[in-house]
Amino acid sequence: MSRTALIENVTAMLEDAGFLVSDRCAVRPKSFDVAVRRDEDLLLLKILGNVDALDAATGAEMRRLGEYLEATPMVIGIRTRDEELKPGVVYFRHGVPVVNPDTAYELFIEGMPPLIYAAPGGLYVSLDGDLLADEREERGWSLGRLATELGVSRRTVSKYEDGMNASIEVAIQLEELFDEPFSSPVDVLEGADDVRDADPTPSAPDADPDDEHVVHVLTSAGFTVHPTARAPFKAVSEDEDDPVTRLLTGHSTFTPAAKKRARIMSSIGEVAHTRSVYFTEESEDRESVDGTAIVSCEEIEGVSDPETIRELIRDRAEAPSEA
Repeated sequence: MSRTALIENVTAMLEDAGFLVSDRCAVRPKSFDVAVRRDEDLLLLKILGNVDALDAATGAEMRRLGEYLEATPMVIGIRTRDEELKPGVVYFRHGVPVVNPDTAYELFIEGMPPLIYAAPGGLYVSLDGDLLADEREERGWSLGRLATELGVSRRTVSKYEDGMNASIEVAIQLEELFDEPFSSPVDVLEGADDVRDADPTPSAPDADPDDEHVVHVLTSAGFTVHPTARAPFKAVSEDEDDPVTRLLTGHSTFTPAAKKRARIMSSIGEVAHTRSVYFTEESEDRESVDGTAIVSCEEIEGVSDPETIRELIRDRAEAPSEA
């Protein structure tokens, strides 16, 4: 299956599941392919045939964007270099959760989150340690008795009951011994933070030197500007007075490619509940493109009143459907 066909299949599945799906980010650079939302769940999805194509820089960008937009970065893919991804298992690439289309279908259509995750050394599950302790005590077994049944140390059983995750083989043994599952679902929609190593979000890149005057204008107007490196926009700008209000921010000469980028920003903004603004190097005879505000650098040159800049953006940018 081609990557284009895979993306079309996945987005159709998500639309059937009630997600609002943005236009595909058919520009470069791009760290994700589509933004999707259902209720409060916002995801930034990269859809790949081979998930090894996700490099460290793109993974870092996806995680940063997830933090800026309060979204979950996720990859849906078919295989790695060595094997196909197993259904019902969450993998990780550079801190981003990865699932195959069958797992995504079970999660989004059938409401069945995965129970298993891959980590160095094999497949693991997150155990409900309190339930395990209750069942062991109800049966009158000591830690040593359960350790003998499992073929592990007493200390290991104690760690299981304290919340340490277990191999899938141990989880199967426990289910057979007690005739009850002890596995907890992996919360993929929260980035699977409950099972992956909680690495800090990678630091943001420096702003492009060509964008410094735009960053200065937005900062003076009361926005915190988060530069991006591999997104279809140059920055995510956050209103310091109203952290819920965010701007997808672009800047360049307004070429046909820039116009296309402005349209994509608008589509992403509709899903992510943000406004979008594109700063141009020349005056334009238009004030917006599909809801993305168009503001020339000439217009804002010398403007010192922050509220004037805010009003200019508000008047031209389409407001988020749900702020």
